[in-house]
Amino acid sequence: MVQTKFLQFLQQYHLPGPNDKWLVAVSGGVDSVVLCHLCSAYNVPYAMAHCNFQLRGEESERDKSFVISLAKEFGVELFVKDFDIKQYMTETGTSVQVAARELRYNWFYELLAQSPIPNPQSLIATAHHANDNIETVLMHLFRGTGIRGMRGIQPVQGKIIRPLLQITKEQILEYASTNELTWVEDSSNSSDKYTRNMIRNNVLPMMEQAIPRDEMGYEKTIEMMTEAEALYDEAIALHKKKLLEVKGNEVHIPVLKLAMSKPLKTITYEIIKDFGFSSAQTEEVLMLLQSESGKYVASASYRIIRNRAWLIIAPNQSEAANHILIEKGKNIIPFADGKLNVQYSTNNAQFLISKEANAAVLDVAGITFPLILRPWKQGDYFYPLGMTKKKKLARFFIDQKLSKTDKENIWVIESNKKILWIVGHRIDDRFKITGGTKEILRLHLTRNN
Repeated sequence: MVQTKFLQFLQQYHLPGPNDKWLVAVSGGVDSVVLCHLCSAYNVPYAMAHCNFQLRGEESERDKSFVISLAKEFGVELFVKDFDIKQYMTETGTSVQVAARELRYNWFYELLAQSPIPNPQSLIATAHHANDNIETVLMHLFRGTGIRGMRGIQPVQGKIIRPLLQITKEQILEYASTNELTWVEDSSNSSDKYTRNMIRNNVLPMMEQAIPRDEMGYEKTIEMMTEAEALYDEAIALHKKKLLEVKGNEVHIPVLKLAMSKPLKTITYEIIKDFGFSSAQTEEVLMLLQSESGKYVASASYRIIRNRAWLIIAPNQSEAANHILIEKGKNIIPFADGKLNVQYSTNNAQFLISKEANAAVLDVAGITFPLILRPWKQGDYFYPLGMTKKKKLARFFIDQKLSKTDKENIWVIESNKKILWIVGHRIDDRFKITGGTKEILRLHLTRNN
């Protein structure tokens, strides 16, 4: 049974290819030992990789020694790495499971790029099996999941392959016994400290009392969910095509179009997750549909900014963004054309009205923060200093005899849809300082060389 399913996997995915060499992740447990034995039996070129996380003292060293002996027995190359996982957890704030996964796969991918596994057809093979898959699906179900969570672990995922995914733990143990294989046991597997172990040691045995394993239909459910995901992805792709406008390093989304999309929460999450936003932030992003300009929601690397009739997904790194938030108290604002120095004062005498084009002195009283620094666009207008009538920026540029190149590099600062300053040119009359001004905002532009 095990051999048949392994060969079916090779046939289905046309493996191994002519230049393939698998990097097999080997813990020393029965699953990875069986995978190595199958690779050797069916002439799959492979090397072993063993991660020592040093979490179980002498037992961790025992596992490493066993894998070293196993590699000699099978006559294959072995890579071993000792990780300081505790230090990594401290630096990243991640759990043991997340830290181990990140360290493991980062190292595996590094090995793929190095000799003796240098060719682009090289793959990472792990010994995940059918029991792992049902445990994963149940974990996702209990924690809350969508279609992707319900389809569980995939047999092929980029450079990662899982040749044993259709084989049960019981079948793996039977194969190991029949072939007189030896392995080591991880004592932590018997502990219910981790969620997966709790499900493996308690939930699944209880389920099997009601439904025998050979009568369970979870494999069919996973197959159906995988097919449903393909339809789901196709529908999401259509919504993204209608809603997203890519402009340089930014993505612009029309507020009204998004608000009319159904199912709104699902579509919104599928858009924002690609930029590091969590599902928990979906509601915050939806609140931007009803907010005023300048409001935003942030992930580690991006912000979603409400600007007039648009949601703008922009990098947090200011130099890479076309829509930059200026929050009160922030003093240096780098952007593509240079940097802005921002100062505040309650003393009118400190900041005299400057005739310098690269400086603006404004009355804070009429300003709503955060401000938005962005390139100008057609349709923009302002009230030039000294005038009571509005003027479109396009007309202002003509009057100023700006060249086409000059106009392409113009930025503006706006507050709640009102332009305060055409950066490097003129302020808006509505925000000039007067005798009654109590707080002053001074902006100074230093252009890039």
